[in-house]
Amino acid sequence: MDLTQLKQQFQSYFNEAASYVAFAPGRVNLIGEYTDFNGGYVFPCALGNGTYALASKRTDRMVRVVSVNFESVGIIEFALDDLVFDKQRHWANYPAGVFAMLMADGVRFAHGLNILFAGDIPNGAGLSSSASIELVTAVLLREVYGFERTQLQLVQLSQRSENQFNGMNCGIMDQFASGMGRADHALLLNTATLDYQTVPVQLGEQYTLLIANTNKRRELADSKYNERRAECEAALADLQTVVPIKALCELTVEQFAQHEHVIQNDLARQRARHVIGDNQRTLQAVSALTSGDIATFGQLLNASHRSLRDDFAVTGEHLDALVQAAWDHGAVGARMTGAGFGGCSVMIVCTDELEAFKQNVAQQYESATGMAPTFYDVRIGDGARMLESAQSS
Repeated sequence: MDLTQLKQQFQSYFNEAASYVAFAPGRVNLIGEYTDFNGGYVFPCALGNGTYALASKRTDRMVRVVSVNFESVGIIEFALDDLVFDKQRHWANYPAGVFAMLMADGVRFAHGLNILFAGDIPNGAGLSSSASIELVTAVLLREVYGFERTQLQLVQLSQRSENQFNGMNCGIMDQFASGMGRADHALLLNTATLDYQTVPVQLGEQYTLLIANTNKRRELADSKYNERRAECEAALADLQTVVPIKALCELTVEQFAQHEHVIQNDLARQRARHVIGDNQRTLQAVSALTSGDIATFGQLLNASHRSLRDDFAVTGEHLDALVQAAWDHGAVGARMTGAGFGGCSVMIVCTDELEAFKQNVAQQYESATGMAPTFYDVRIGDGARMLESAQSS
């Protein structure tokens, strides 16, 4: 995005110059879906796209925020002395939640801020625009107010903001990828321990990593996410009657097959089968990528999508149509990414065939759904950071 233009917009909204500029990326998860709240592995990478936040200090204890992505909503303001979730606050509950969690964590804010947010992540696409807003807010506030928190602590606090303030029971993957990402690498994260390793994403010139957006907004995702989490917890409770585990992903696929009969609810059994299978596929995929076996990596992406479709039931008509079109037109691998019910898929495509692939997939998808997809070439970027600061000028 054009920072000069964003600074002009800040000046227009708040009648003063911005003193701080921060950025936090969105993320795409290559494989390992719905494993992050089940103690499993995920394999996300931070994107070059994300959310920018420009800010200036106020003399009162009000926070005034505006988003260029929701210009019709205008400026939203809230007092630092009265921070509770307010549905009327719209998107601004995400930054408000970060303020609230920091205050609960002992941080004191002597004054408010003016903040302009601007994102180049499509809203509702499943590329973690909410986590990006939370992390850019957290990094910005650390710089402005000078409190000491590590990047990992800001990641954890941002997750609490989404869980406790905004009522979305997400795991830690989205915030972790946005906060800890590294250019040209994906993160193999053990969500049970938060141990992680950076893995180079090296596809060579032969292959291209592509995101395809269904342009179907994920209206069902929030409610279904919490529903799937409850189903996983039910499966875990039944399994705990016969095996001493704290999370589903402590089981191997073979161990699950041995004990799955104790899960009383059929749907809960299916949900657990996906989670444990995708956890194993994630480790296999990292091994394949590291050894340069892109064909196997792609096959594991395909298997992950089928599992999300058949056992976890979160893909939906539009994602299935888009991924099927990718398979039909020669993708090395393709799967939904994110919470599902619309949003995006991630694909590996032969570079030489990229333009023809996009055209053919778009035509087949539009014939099936009446909607046109949008394609994004993936740039894997660094995690949340300050870009400009009055403290260092």
